[in-house]
Amino acid sequence: MQNQATIPILEFTFHNDKLMQRLLNVENLKVHFPIKRGAFGGIKHHVMAVDGVSLHIKPGETVGLVGESGCGKSTLGQAIVRLIEPTAGTIRFHEKDITRIPGRRLRNIRRHIQIIFQDPFASLNPRMTVKQTIEEALQIHRLARSKRRRLERVEQLLVSVGLNPTHATRYPHEFSGGQRQRIGIARALAVEPRLIVCDEPVSALDVSVQAQIINLLNDIQAEHNLAYLFIAHDLAVVEHISHRILVMYLGQIVESAEADIILRNPRHPYTRALISAIPTTEPELKRRRIILPGDVPSPITPPAGCRFHPRCPDASSECGIEVPSLRQIAAGHWAACHLA
Repeated sequence: MQNQATIPILEFTFHNDKLMQRLLNVENLKVHFPIKRGAFGGIKHHVMAVDGVSLHIKPGETVGLVGESGCGKSTLGQAIVRLIEPTAGTIRFHEKDITRIPGRRLRNIRRHIQIIFQDPFASLNPRMTVKQTIEEALQIHRLARSKRRRLERVEQLLVSVGLNPTHATRYPHEFSGGQRQRIGIARALAVEPRLIVCDEPVSALDVSVQAQIINLLNDIQAEHNLAYLFIAHDLAVVEHISHRILVMYLGQIVESAEADIILRNPRHPYTRALISAIPTTEPELKRRRIILPGDVPSPITPPAGCRFHPRCPDASSECGIEVPSLRQIAAGHWAACHLA
């Protein structure tokens, strides 16, 4: 095994977080998947899952990312943590360009950027106990040398996510969905990250359990000053945890603003359609449901001009010709729409 001192790593210091403007800065990120035709055919097309996305996250901030299934949200989140290699663009974490750094240096980055997956069962190894699952991260990053210290840390993490320390010897199948997601959160917290990508962490859970997990994430954020990229397809969930919301459609960001502004004054027709689908029990808050015609276009051959215009109820002739840029339409409010 190679000695740790010989492994080139990137060092980070976070003592001045309050002075930092941005913890994560993503610029013009693209993730295109090649499609091969036939056994001996070359690459003919690309699936443009993420196509020119820029975003930033500040320390202690939660940025919600919403959109329909298949719009590229999870691909974007996995590209940020480098589980998927970006095709183009840059990812800067704490002012360090981490877009192309190799494996051994990337390991050090992953101590500071973690991910919580959508399926709490599939993301856990069924042959490993809870203790082994959490302890593995401590061993990889050499954060607790002795077995006793690792056990203490595992028990501490289980308590912090609302589980009993005696659960450490159990296997994933012995827990409910909400408990398994708490284990996934404990695993992410084990290495003391600064940013966690939450990839639809509550979509597979019951509504009552969703509220528990969201409250837990809020409490952990307040305690550790964590930053979240919270990915979901449900605006009703995102509004309860996010400071800012980004709306994504067919691989691109179409609107961005603070959470209350997005919900109170959406400027993009797609955002308005998403908000109209939020259920409410208060009659005075009920909205007219906007049913979008047609299906989401293929990311292989996206429409010319605005990608939303084939389904947009307000589209003009300009929308099918010119690509709208993401421009500022009010203080802190951005939209990619000719009519905004």
